[in-house]
Amino acid sequence: MAKVLNGKSIPNIPWEEKPANCKDVCWRSSLNPILTRDDIEDANSLFNSSVVAFNGEFRGIFRCDKTDLKPLLHKGKSKDGIHWEIEDEPFKFANDIDGMPYEYGYDPRICELDGKYYIIWCTNTNSGDATIGLAWTEDFENIYRMEYPFLPYNRNGSLFPRKINGYYHMLSRPMSPAFSDCGSIYDSASKDLEFWGHHRCVMKPTTGWQSIKVGSGPTPIETDEGWLLIYHAVKKTCNGYCYYAGAAILDLEDPTKVLYRSKKYILSPRELYECVGDVNNVVFPCAALCDKDTGRISIYYGAADTVVGIAHTTVDDLIEFIKKNS
Repeated sequence: MAKVLNGKSIPNIPWEEKPANCKDVCWRSSLNPILTRDDIEDANSLFNSSVVAFNGEFRGIFRCDKTDLKPLLHKGKSKDGIHWEIEDEPFKFANDIDGMPYEYGYDPRICELDGKYYIIWCTNTNSGDATIGLAWTEDFENIYRMEYPFLPYNRNGSLFPRKINGYYHMLSRPMSPAFSDCGSIYDSASKDLEFWGHHRCVMKPTTGWQSIKVGSGPTPIETDEGWLLIYHAVKKTCNGYCYYAGAAILDLEDPTKVLYRSKKYILSPRELYECVGDVNNVVFPCAALCDKDTGRISIYYGAADTVVGIAHTTVDDLIEFIKKNS
């Protein structure tokens, strides 16, 4: 039985037992989609969002595209992880940094690290180009911006929840706008969360459902088997892109080393709310609540770039699946 390290007990993790007839490694919540445009005022869509356990409850940062289709980030809170109160207005940072505008924000991740909660998202530079934004909060009331970790073009940042051999580590997906049909997951290291280097490729696209590009998803989960990484991957078809979720295990002391990587997806666009929306055929994981005591995992994912769903699995089920299908 795999052991969760550096995690926390979440006794009220939103959870449903695996249906008796389910043969998949992940199974969907019967309440899906748990969040839609009706949960926030004047919304076109509410998707690709991140949540964490906080003081016996849950807090989240949510991507909302209002009816002007401008993506911005909103705060939310919940007692059970299912029913959310989302603030109608996008949050504002408690500080300003010269030369760092904030005109849009989307696809956030949250990582608890060193007593703070770090928010990583896709933002704009003063040139208008996309890169990764980084901020921190202790209470989800005041959120403080930090310097850009990386140059444009970069997306899908996921911070590791502890230092590794004296360095902070972050996964990301650098890419060129001239070559949008490509993208690999890189690892970068930093002593202070401000200056980043030691950039190394971790995972490249392969074949089938992960043949075009791959990008990191939720904060990696530390287990005694290695870092459990849930990621998204893209396949191109005659009808456009299809987004899937996969999983891998990275070495605990060197996250650039992939120990196992699933050749089969763990979640695919299958239900109507995943197949039909603003962007059809998308599952896009951004958060994974993991209860240290039971190993239960609830994955929050965007569906069809329109709504939010939850899929369940366990650490043991997922590790066994990855190893069996590596």
